[in-house]
Amino acid sequence: MQLKMALAGNPNAGKTTLFNRLTGARQHVGNYPGITVDHKEGCLIHENYKITITDLPGTYSMTAYSAEELVARDHLVNERPDVVINIVDASNIERNLYLTCQLLELGVPVLIALNMMDVAKARGMEVKAKLLEELLMVPVVPIVARSGSGMEELLKGCIRVATTDARWEPRIISYGDDLDNAISSLVAIIEDNDFLSDIYPSRYTAIKYLENDDQLLAKGQTENKEIGSRLENFVTEVADHSKRTLDVYPEAIIADHRYGFIKSILRQGVVTHKFDTERLYTSDRIDKVLTNRLIGPVIMLAVLFSLYQFTFSWSEFPVALLESFFSWLGGVVDSLLPDGMMKSMLISGMIDGVGGVLGFVPLIMFMFFGIAILEDSGYLARVAYMMDRIFRIFGLHGSSVMPFIVSGGIAGGCAVPGIMATRTLRSPKERMATLLTVPFMNCGAKIPVLALLIGAFFNEHKAQYMFLFTLLAWVVALFAAKIFRSTVLKGDPTPFVMELPPYRFPTLRGLFIHTWERTYQYIKKAGTVILGISILLWALMTFPSLPMEKQQQFTKEKEAILASTTQQVRNEINAGQRDLSADAQSVHNQLALIDNHQTQANLRYSIAGRVGTAFESFTQLAGFDWRTNIALIGGFAAKEVIVSTLGTAYSMGEVDADESGSLGARLRNDDNWNRVVAISALIFIMFYAPCFVTIVCIAKESSWKWAFFSLTFNTIFAFVMATAVFQVGTFLNLG
Repeated sequence: MQLKMALAGNPNAGKTTLFNRLTGARQHVGNYPGITVDHKEGCLIHENYKITITDLPGTYSMTAYSAEELVARDHLVNERPDVVINIVDASNIERNLYLTCQLLELGVPVLIALNMMDVAKARGMEVKAKLLEELLMVPVVPIVARSGSGMEELLKGCIRVATTDARWEPRIISYGDDLDNAISSLVAIIEDNDFLSDIYPSRYTAIKYLENDDQLLAKGQTENKEIGSRLENFVTEVADHSKRTLDVYPEAIIADHRYGFIKSILRQGVVTHKFDTERLYTSDRIDKVLTNRLIGPVIMLAVLFSLYQFTFSWSEFPVALLESFFSWLGGVVDSLLPDGMMKSMLISGMIDGVGGVLGFVPLIMFMFFGIAILEDSGYLARVAYMMDRIFRIFGLHGSSVMPFIVSGGIAGGCAVPGIMATRTLRSPKERMATLLTVPFMNCGAKIPVLALLIGAFFNEHKAQYMFLFTLLAWVVALFAAKIFRSTVLKGDPTPFVMELPPYRFPTLRGLFIHTWERTYQYIKKAGTVILGISILLWALMTFPSLPMEKQQQFTKEKEAILASTTQQVRNEINAGQRDLSADAQSVHNQLALIDNHQTQANLRYSIAGRVGTAFESFTQLAGFDWRTNIALIGGFAAKEVIVSTLGTAYSMGEVDADESGSLGARLRNDDNWNRVVAISALIFIMFYAPCFVTIVCIAKESSWKWAFFSLTFNTIFAFVMATAVFQVGTFLNLG
């Protein structure tokens, strides 16, 4: 028998930990249609039941103010799971039960998983699960998701609810005489007209109208404009009355009564304290140091530097191993296949292209592992808290910090979910300033490029340079935000309040799952999007081929070398003065040099070569030659393509016949590259136009006008910075 379950709960309540505990590796991650919000689904088999579990986004309420709240509620009403497991943090039970109240009002079959019982106990709290179950009249199972305690009882309880008591029965909570009467009047109109009754219970619809729920109001206008307008007019009268008499709007009254309902339950002995609740808990003691105004930022920078030191130190050997593997694979293909288009595509287009991206998988994996530790331990929330003081100086909001971090503020994120995360900002101007500057962060797509150039030209101090370029990304983004907030997006900053979750020891299981999820997305992108773009760019770098007369010129040069060498060999053999092995090597080197000159000429003549050459006279101001231009143009599609395109361009156009090895080695030994060019290229790549997917996301979240502004402004800004660095560095002879 199949059962559908859903996990719902506040952020930091342990929902994802429980999901990983129940499903393990039997899960997949996607996005809700049209919205970049994680959609996780997993499965398990228990007592002959095949159970599908959906991990809903963490949310504090069921009122659709954010994308997370929207998709959580829509999933419940559209998919109608057999049971909803409501994860409640036992150590913060009052706040967590607010969502529980809304689930009960919606009428979903609920089982409360009372998580973090160990944390509550450590804080001197005793939470009586059985008494809470009696008072709320829903099953309550105490668990500790991190250790797996209570899992068997939880699954049994879920199956019992799903198979014997899976009725959708809305719970009635009183909101005072005035609002209760208003709700009754609204319910009568809703039921008489069968209004939205196929989606929501009538009382729930009435409450959402009083809460001024935008999504539900829009649905009402679509369902029946006349009835929807009638309900809205009635609610306006109620709101005006409550504002006149109580100086408060209905949604505030509803929130107050929900908390009153929760307190009335908790004060009946559900929670007791064994000792003084005013004492500093462990997390509070740690925060006195880690979030200290003076020491906190220093520790934060040390943690960030340690992350890069760990990443580069531990990934160096496996990265070198993968580079050797792809080099060996290219050699095998070279020896097995005859010269021709197929061989060129496999070696230059696929192995040197995609192999260059996949070679950084170990580095990406270690970086994601380190970030997962910071995230799961609760430290990233402290970073956001501390950064709020700095963000205010630049006209941003404390809530802007998490979009920056998600976009790659510590490295390895993605600008798309970072842009989507700006939805939590209530001020339109702060939101727009954040949305336009998060693409400056070093997302996971830029990391391989940074690692390539830093490893090639600053190998002895890789972690230090990565750390400095990360700080540079933050500084540039903040100054850009200050420019926006002082010109096109003027406005006063809004207040910032943030919950700091308790510190926790991350579980190895959770760390491995988070690391694998993100690493797999990187590998998947390299094997699909990057592979396709690499092959396309290989074709653009191959066709059209050189005209026949130019090819014949190279052929004549080879024939002349062979003829000259043959005659010279004959003369010296007759004189007994010849070393044949040295002759053969000399001829091989000369012919290989001509082959490479021919390949480079063919690359210049191709479509990509012509485009790169056309821009060269301009881009030389920043130190970029025509081959680098080809890679940078490819980076408009996806930043990882820069590595694959450089790999293709510098394998197809290699001039030095004796030079072999990794892409980094080829760049290091190329006459057009040096340390100043590398820094110039790094700065340009970090700050020029966001990738195509990010541009589309900016357009969806704002408008195409702002999307094109981001593309144009970022590219011009990045090129000016890169040019300044190259010109100054060259003048000071730092290359």
